[in-house]
Amino acid sequence: MLTHMTSFADITTIGVGGPIARFIEPTSRVGVIEAVEDADSKHLPLCVIGGGSNMLVADAPFDGVVVRDARRRITVPDEAAPVENGERIVHVNAEAGCNWDDFVAFTVELGLEGVEGLSGIPGTVGASVVQNIGAYGQEVATTVESVEVWDRRDKKTLDIPATDMGFGYRMSRLKESMYAAPATPAAEFFPSPRYIVLSVTFALRHSATGTVGYGQLAKALGVEVGDRMATKAIRDAVLKVRAAKGMLEDAGRYANPAMAGTKRDDQLAIARRAQESMPDYNRHSCGSFFMNPILTPEAAAALPEDAPRFDATLPNGEPGVKTSAAWLIDHAGFHKGYRIADDASAGLSTLHTLALTNRGNATAADIAALARVVQDGVEAAFGVRLVPEPVVVGLDLR
Repeated sequence: MLTHMTSFADITTIGVGGPIARFIEPTSRVGVIEAVEDADSKHLPLCVIGGGSNMLVADAPFDGVVVRDARRRITVPDEAAPVENGERIVHVNAEAGCNWDDFVAFTVELGLEGVEGLSGIPGTVGASVVQNIGAYGQEVATTVESVEVWDRRDKKTLDIPATDMGFGYRMSRLKESMYAAPATPAAEFFPSPRYIVLSVTFALRHSATGTVGYGQLAKALGVEVGDRMATKAIRDAVLKVRAAKGMLEDAGRYANPAMAGTKRDDQLAIARRAQESMPDYNRHSCGSFFMNPILTPEAAAALPEDAPRFDATLPNGEPGVKTSAAWLIDHAGFHKGYRIADDASAGLSTLHTLALTNRGNATAADIAALARVVQDGVEAAFGVRLVPEPVVVGLDLR
C-alpha cells in the first residue's frame, strides 16, 4: 500500500481542488477494503476516486482519506462459448482501478464487441458502473453481467447482478446511495457510495465488427446508422470525434507523478496523437458538466419548438422527455468559449458548450462560479435547473 502527499488538482482531469490529508493507493483487494474500513471506523471523510474525471472538489484542504485502487488487472475467466442464439459470449473481468480506455482497447484487441463506442471516456472501470457511462449509442449497463462491491454498511462483499444495479441515465444503485436529491449529498454516504466497486464482470460478444449506433459517428465513418463496421474502426472514429469536440482528457496529465503508471503507455501515445490539434485551454475539464434534463411531458411542452426531444423515462418510471443540456446552454446565450469576464480562468470549451474548462490557473471556486451563472441563465430562460454530472465536493451547485 502506497501513501502520497498530493492534492485533488493533481489527480482530477479539471486540475483543481485542495490538498489531501491522506492519499492511499492499495495494491490488493484486501488492501482496498481495509483502507475503506479504516476511514469509516475512524469516521473520517472518505473519497474513493478513479481517474478523477468526474469530480469537482473545493479548494480547501480535504481533511480525510482519498483511496485510489491501484489494481488494474483484466482477465478472461472462461472460454468463448456459444449461446442459444448462435452468438458467442465472452466474460471479461476487470479490477476497479483499471483505466477505462485501456479496458476498451483490450476488448477490441481481443476481438470483442460491446464497448467500442465508449472509447476515450476518461476514468476507471469501477467508476464506469457508478456513473453508467454512455456515448455514441452505447451504455456500460448493456454489457455488465455483475459488479463485485464492498458494502460499507453491512461490512461484507457482494456480487450484484446487472439486473439489481438500478442502471438508468447516468445513474446506478451505487450512485443513488450518495444523494438525497439531485445534487444534494446524502447524510451517510458521500462523496463515495455505500457500495465500493472491487471488480466488474462484463459479458461481451465475440465479433470483430460492431454496430454504428449514432448519427455523428456514422457520418465520421461514411456509413448509415445501424451499419456494422470493424470495432477498431469504430474505436478510432470515436477517438477522433471526441477530440474534435474537446472531449478527451489531457494526455499530458500522466506526466504528473501522481498519475504516472495509471494508463497503458501505448494507449497514452494514441491519446497524445488524437489530441494534437486540440487547444490546450480545452483539455482541462470534467467532460460533460451537466446532465441532459429528463422532463415531464408538460415541462417539455413549454420548451421552444426547436428544442431537442427524445423519449426517456423519469426516475419514478413514468414516460418523460429528454432534452439537450448543450442546446439549452447555447440558446440561453452561453456560447462556445463563454467566460464570465474576459480575463476569467474558467470558461466554456471553445468546442463544446457542455464542457467547463480550466484555462490554466482556475480554482474550484472559479469553475463553480461559472457553473452557477450557466445554471441560473438556463433556468431563467427555460425554467430548467441543470444538474451537474460530476460529483461536487465542498461546493453547492444545486
